[in-house]
Amino acid sequence: MTSNTNAVTLDAFDAANTIDASAASHGNVVSTADLRRAAWTCSLGSALEYYDFALYSLASALIFGPLFFPNTTPGMALIASFGTYFLGFAVRPLGGILFGSLGDRLGRKFVLLATVLLMGVASTAIGLLPTYAVAGYWAPVLLVALRLLQGLGAGAEQAGAAVLMTEYAPKGKRGYYAALPFLGIQLGTFLAAAVYYFLLKDIKDVSQSELWRIPFLASVAIIAVAIYIRLHLKESPSFAKLEAHKQVTEKPLTNLLKTSRKTVGLGIGLRLAENGGSSIYQALAISYVVGVVGLDKSAGTLCLMSAVVIGALTVPIAGILTDRFGRMKVYRAFAIFQLLIAFPVWWILSLGDMTSTVIALSIALGVGTWGMFGAQGALMPELFGARHRYIGVAVAREVSAVIAGGIAPMIGSAIIAWVISTHGGDKSAGVMAWLPIAAYLALLTLGTVITTYLTPETRDRDLDDVRDAGK
Repeated sequence: MTSNTNAVTLDAFDAANTIDASAASHGNVVSTADLRRAAWTCSLGSALEYYDFALYSLASALIFGPLFFPNTTPGMALIASFGTYFLGFAVRPLGGILFGSLGDRLGRKFVLLATVLLMGVASTAIGLLPTYAVAGYWAPVLLVALRLLQGLGAGAEQAGAAVLMTEYAPKGKRGYYAALPFLGIQLGTFLAAAVYYFLLKDIKDVSQSELWRIPFLASVAIIAVAIYIRLHLKESPSFAKLEAHKQVTEKPLTNLLKTSRKTVGLGIGLRLAENGGSSIYQALAISYVVGVVGLDKSAGTLCLMSAVVIGALTVPIAGILTDRFGRMKVYRAFAIFQLLIAFPVWWILSLGDMTSTVIALSIALGVGTWGMFGAQGALMPELFGARHRYIGVAVAREVSAVIAGGIAPMIGSAIIAWVISTHGGDKSAGVMAWLPIAAYLALLTLGTVITTYLTPETRDRDLDDVRDAGK
């Protein structure tokens, strides 16, 4: 490879680490243009996923209760709203299995096109839904159906982005390049928060306005750009090598369950703190400070926008640090940070001061939680062997999304309702729920800290190896 080709050549399967003619013909040479295009397409897909994610988090906390569940008490309306939020997570493992299997059988590019299309269409359609006042019980039914479709697509989107960028990236810089698509998370979250802030800040009764629909309808623009770029994307070099050497498995899930149950368990454990913390801070905490503590509804969107700015700096730095010091050390450090600040942050949220709330939530989410995001980019794909990498990452990510992320706002809402009920129904007593909620977050985070001591270091491992890390 001459210097003027400006390309990166990945290792081959054979002991001499050479690329044979067959493998080369399948696209195993990644130019800097290919690397740049992959970073953009993965980032845009992540932006769409987390734009939808943040939209739904904000809408669940601030809007969906009165619009789709008006015949329940305020506390139960919130739980019902977060119930639809949870269903999107509950179906994600099915999406991970379905699209993850296709990704290991048909290629990464095909699945990334399918998932971004499914997510975007579902999110856009939410903006067209009739409310309960118009359609009665059909309104929440349709909301749930579209949330399920959203979850199916999201079940493999982020896994595919992480796998593709890790397999594209040059050895020694995988942590940095695999973290770049996660900047799409910051972009999507910021867009959702900013749109809601400017559209709804002067509206006193959201049930009397149709402006809440605009952010969901805007998903169509991100879909168009993401699909256009992905159509021009090369297939992953590692998958191209599997095809060239006729090593693509027809049964990725069977292969995964037979050889990688422990690795899947480690992946789930690693994400308890990150995914649980993300949902707790982005959905539950916003609902708590607005609906319980009594801050203005703009507090939630301000917190998210501020956290995004911090997270946009933290994510690539975390990736760079994993390339230098190793994946496990950096991931563990961010998890311990989240553990140490869990109680102080939730105590600050209970005080009801706007400035301190924005600062505390921004640091907790932008540094602690999203630091783990950045460190996780290359780590999760490196844990799994080449033949079942896509489905391995997808299953580990999305099972954890159910047990840590999706259910967290429901548990938190139930805790708030329980605290209120033990004080004779006094809504103001819900402020005291900060302590058990902080304990819940700390428990999830402790599980991740312990898992980091059980997980093998994966930095610079051979991505063409069909075995999992540590085997």
